Amino acid sequence: MNNAPIGVYDSGLGGLTVWREIRRALPGESLLYLGDGKNCPYGSRPREEIRRLADEAVGRLVAAGCKLVVVACNTATAAAIDFLRGKYAGVPIVGMEPAVKPACLATRSRVVGVLATERSLDGDLFRRTAARYGEGIEVLTVPGRGFVELVEGDRESTPEAEACVRAAVEPMLERGADQIVLGCTHYPFLLPVLERVVAGRGVTIVDPSPAVARRVVQLLDRDGLRAEAEHRPDFGFLTFADEAYRRRLEQKALESL
Repeated sequence: MNNAPIGVYDSGLGGLTVWREIRRALPGESLLYLGDGKNCPYGSRPREEIRRLADEAVGRLVAAGCKLVVVACNTATAAAIDFLRGKYAGVPIVGMEPAVKPACLATRSRVVGVLATERSLDGDLFRRTAARYGEGIEVLTVPGRGFVELVEGDRESTPEAEACVRAAVEPMLERGADQIVLGCTHYPFLLPVLERVVAGRGVTIVDPSPAVARRVVQLLDRDGLRAEAEHRPDFGFLTFADEAYRRRLEQKALESL
């Protein structure tokens, strides 16, 4: 048994979609969330810079005593996950797997759309996954330009958000996509808009966050790291930005429960 917290890291608010799923799957576990905030968005930054930022964040969570760390950021996973697992070998580290596999297995039209950041789409992990499971399937990739900024600005419910989402998704629908993969943890905050855009089209939106939570459960059980049954969970929030941003993280997390 281990009552130390699970660490969850993202460039900003987006990883709270993963935090929410872990909280639901493991209600007795303490969670320590680090939303960078200061350097968000990561999507178009150089790979070396992303790796440095991820190293600083994960290092802070490890120093805080986290028993397991989730890199709840597709961009940071693509740029740095192997480096992080090597440097912090004593701590299990879970990254964001591109949810291309379930989408490719489920598609009926043989066309799958993937919304992600530029850096995630350029990563080896995405390329390998798409090549392995996308044989005979058209995998359409579109950067979700402006999506992260909408979420960080609390503008998910605005006409601007709907216009931005339509511009990215409608070309996929016109090509026949019946599965749309959310390849950034910020994007599920736009799910109500996405569902309106695809309504009546027979399209499934694939969010990888529940699968990440299941992986965390597996690793805790494998390594005997579950909290004690009588443990009272604590939820902490860290950032490299200011106190106002830290409070936003906490508020958005609690709203999502």
